Amino acid sequence: MKSTHKIAHATAAILSATLLAAAAVTPAIADDGGGKHSKHVLLLSVDGLHQKDLDWYVRAHPTSALAEIVARGTSYTHAQTPVPSDSFPGLIGQVTGGNPGTTGIYYDDTYNRAVLPAGTTNCSTAKPGAEVAFTESADKNPDALDAGAGLSGLPGSILSMTGQPQSLPDPAALPVDPATCTPIYPHQYLKVNTIFEVAKSAGLTTAWSDKHPAYEILNGSSGKGVDDLFTPEINSQAAAPYSAGDWTKDNAATQQYDGYKVQAVLNEIGGKDHSGSTAQPVPAIFGMNFQSVSTAQKLPTSHGLTGGYLPGGAVPGPLLSKALDFVNASVAKLDAAITADGLAKSTTIILSAKHGQSPMDPGALTRVPDGPIIDGLNAAWKSTHPTRPDLVAFATDDDIMQLWLSDHSQVAAEFAKGYLATHSAAANDITGAAKSTPSSGLGTIYAGAAVASYFGTTAADSRYPDILGIASSGVVYTGGKAKIAEHGGASADDRDVPLIVAGLRTEHRKTIASPVETTQIAPTILKLLGLNPKALRAVQIEGTRVLPQH
Repeated sequence: MKSTHKIAHATAAILSATLLAAAAVTPAIADDGGGKHSKHVLLLSVDGLHQKDLDWYVRAHPTSALAEIVARGTSYTHAQTPVPSDSFPGLIGQVTGGNPGTTGIYYDDTYNRAVLPAGTTNCSTAKPGAEVAFTESADKNPDALDAGAGLSGLPGSILSMTGQPQSLPDPAALPVDPATCTPIYPHQYLKVNTIFEVAKSAGLTTAWSDKHPAYEILNGSSGKGVDDLFTPEINSQAAAPYSAGDWTKDNAATQQYDGYKVQAVLNEIGGKDHSGSTAQPVPAIFGMNFQSVSTAQKLPTSHGLTGGYLPGGAVPGPLLSKALDFVNASVAKLDAAITADGLAKSTTIILSAKHGQSPMDPGALTRVPDGPIIDGLNAAWKSTHPTRPDLVAFATDDDIMQLWLSDHSQVAAEFAKGYLATHSAAANDITGAAKSTPSSGLGTIYAGAAVASYFGTTAADSRYPDILGIASSGVVYTGGKAKIAEHGGASADDRDVPLIVAGLRTEHRKTIASPVETTQIAPTILKLLGLNPKALRAVQIEGTRVLPQH
């Protein structure tokens, strides 16, 4: 566990003073000692991509676009994501410089002991404690690619989707603020500011493309950080000929979905908005995430191709290899457009990932249904507390276990920890053969105050889970056999991602092997643009450093 997860042991008064000091910092031009700044930073997140994957691809395809980016960039070969290694805290870390204890973002679907349930209208009598779901379930229409915006001609018309998706979350699906009795939108939930807000305050243009309208959280507390935010819903029902469900259930469908975002970024490189219909300056900060690699790692098969990795976990299998080829071709298009539009000497490309995926070795896979574990824990609690509600109020389990308890006491947390540590769980392996795993599939369990300490937060934080369970190697919590990998955990497979910075000062390959974190992307982007990294509140709180040059 890296020391940055234990950063904020200060008192509330000190934290408050720090926030006030950070708020006073202006985004003035920073002295970087180099004399030149980028005008544009293109940030690409290839979700699920490991440093090992990139190394393999470059060796196997030495003339590829990815190999070319590596050849002219600085490679940080020991970069890690925050924990939990999920998309929401992963990207939030990249654009704020902060870990979950600072940003308040522990996952995309969590629980908050201080807010009221969605749909609450009588806030004077409602009991605090509610799910905070910033997923497709927050959309006005989660089955529609435009999330309920009402476009005709989908999916072909999706580039006409609004670049201001603040109106697309359904207010009735959002948690309620007990102080105002109004819904809490994602951007209002984020505790710190973003690189997009800092750039906007300096008069620069910003853009981003991602997988849910809930990514309007990137706007930050101002609600105005991103000028052009393109957020087609990835968990909507995929169009024909894909009939397996949403866009993630078929890797060809995921590639089609990612292709819309690639086109949006190409349009922005060309001096248009994401739709290609309205002129705008080429953004100072822009980019997108790719989902194709992630789904190819998770799916057992797609279009007759086996997903994941070959035995041993070192070499991508046929489906994943094809997904990597798609990402490579997309990066080639983006890089070529930057050159064609005369932006090569003023643009820095940063390539990384919000998260990795675990396990890489298919032989290590242990699928564990989490439902029976939670049912057993609740039953054990009820046997000694018959008049009390179920102990588990909410759970997030992928290849990590986060439990929020109805009893937020250390005693209750220790009870849950004791149960989880002493009960085995049923499981199955990559072939579907039955097996069992000790300690509920968990290698390390933090309870109550130890969870707050792990995340570097305080007992006053209403958002951190009461139980944080770090899964044993290979364990994925799933009730079926539809997945062969997941993310969210703290293993090397979850956290060890590539980080390449290719821009003005890097014309020849450079490798930096010292450990870094993807939170360092945020202050680095501001420095590249000649802005002050300390304009970010999370940078002030955590002391997040610009990525080293040597």
